Amino acid sequence: MSDLSSKFIEKIKSSYAPSGSYIYLGAGILDGQVYSEAEVNLSLKMMNRHGLIAGATGTGKTRTLQLLAEQLSDAGVPVFMLDVKGDLSGLNQSGSVNPKIEERAKQLNKTFSPTGFPVEIYSLSGKMGAQMRATVLEFGPTLLSKILDLNDTQTGVLAVIFKYADDHKLPIIDLNDLKKLVSYLSEGAGAAEIKSSYGSISSATAGTMLRKIVAIEQQGLGGMFGEKSFDPGDLFERIDGKGAISLLNISDVQNQPVLYSTFLLSLLAELFNTMPEVGDLDKPKLVFFFDEAHLLFKNSSKAFLEQIETIIRLIRSKGIGVFFCTQAPTDVPESVLGQLGNRVQHALRAFTPNDVDALKKTVNTYPKSDFYQIDQMLTSLGTGQALVTVLDEKGIPTEVAATLLNPPRALMGPLTAADFDQLVRSSPMYAKYKDPVDPESAYDILTKRINEQTAAAEKEKQEAEVQKESKPKPGEKSLVEQVMGATITRQIGKEIVRGIFGMLTGKKTRSKTGGGLFGF
Repeated sequence: MSDLSSKFIEKIKSSYAPSGSYIYLGAGILDGQVYSEAEVNLSLKMMNRHGLIAGATGTGKTRTLQLLAEQLSDAGVPVFMLDVKGDLSGLNQSGSVNPKIEERAKQLNKTFSPTGFPVEIYSLSGKMGAQMRATVLEFGPTLLSKILDLNDTQTGVLAVIFKYADDHKLPIIDLNDLKKLVSYLSEGAGAAEIKSSYGSISSATAGTMLRKIVAIEQQGLGGMFGEKSFDPGDLFERIDGKGAISLLNISDVQNQPVLYSTFLLSLLAELFNTMPEVGDLDKPKLVFFFDEAHLLFKNSSKAFLEQIETIIRLIRSKGIGVFFCTQAPTDVPESVLGQLGNRVQHALRAFTPNDVDALKKTVNTYPKSDFYQIDQMLTSLGTGQALVTVLDEKGIPTEVAATLLNPPRALMGPLTAADFDQLVRSSPMYAKYKDPVDPESAYDILTKRINEQTAAAEKEKQEAEVQKESKPKPGEKSLVEQVMGATITRQIGKEIVRGIFGMLTGKKTRSKTGGGLFGF
């Protein structure tokens, strides 16, 4: 063994030797040689300092996610992950041994023990798992404007609508509530009501917002807004001492990246707002993996980015770790990237000028190494290999290590259709969230108000018509006078007729004095 090899092994062993619980990532590589004694570990205590898993398509990011999720589950730490293609459901079943796995285990000097893990599967459409919902109010105007792709003016109008709803205690539960509010406040009595205090909403802006809301409904995703709203506490489930791995299956809504990435952020925001402060723990209470992270940041408004930065900066004090998964570190804004202390970087490709530029920027995010040319290493890593640097227990970045990663122990692929269906339908979460709830909300309250206003207006109209009809024209008697006159005329006529017929028949008409017609 050369002096350089010995120095490398000692450096890796001293950098990656946490005193408490940890995740075993793999073994260090130098000049193509794997040194099993140079173990690369990630301290559980540091996992709430957040992290980044990056690399080109096909370099093994998904299997790294699986590796981390398995060991977190073993440590009793629940995990939430986005399952983009539906192929992480295999975490529920034990994997199988094959020649490649045997070779990897031999290189790492580890025993491979196939194991399954407790898995809960969720879905935004309700078709691929337990229905995940959130109320429109829980999303708030900033995140909702991202989903609806609103411009700055329309986002401001949406903020006004939320403010009005809050001031007037109008719960915005689902998209029907939001559509009703947009319509009500942009026309008629509602528009007049808000004009002085909130400003006017133009019909053009209202029309655009309504069309975008309807577009979400037409894509079959209206069900993700409403009650029963998902309880973030369900993510902290443990089964037989293992942390549950909660998967959000989006294989049926892959063409809606803004929607599902924003939903994840809304869930993270709710965790931030509801979880108590816990400070530094020996291990995180939950680790949240944000796959396809570049979709979250793409074309985002300043307000949206500021909200992400705030959450990432502060949520670690709630005992929650967040890992972003994307193709290149440059996909993540610098203000967020600077908060990601743990890095697992798979191979990068440099085929275009943009790729070369991204590579240079990535190299600058790593500490200087005595053992590697970082740019050369990043482009030469094989599948299942990664360049790693994490925070040690003192919060100091470790030595950069090219690493042969430990293989996942669960099935690396999707469950069969029958097993998948059985897993979903046997879950108590599926039964808990299957049926929507329809409480009284803004739609009901405004519908009642509009009906009352319509009835009152109709009554006023009828009263006005009656008054109009009863008012005499010039030179005519009023209706009352005509009625009174007709009554008097009829009464006189009756008396005359009675008197005449009394004389013709010889009968007498009694007077008050008891006399006849002439008083005798």
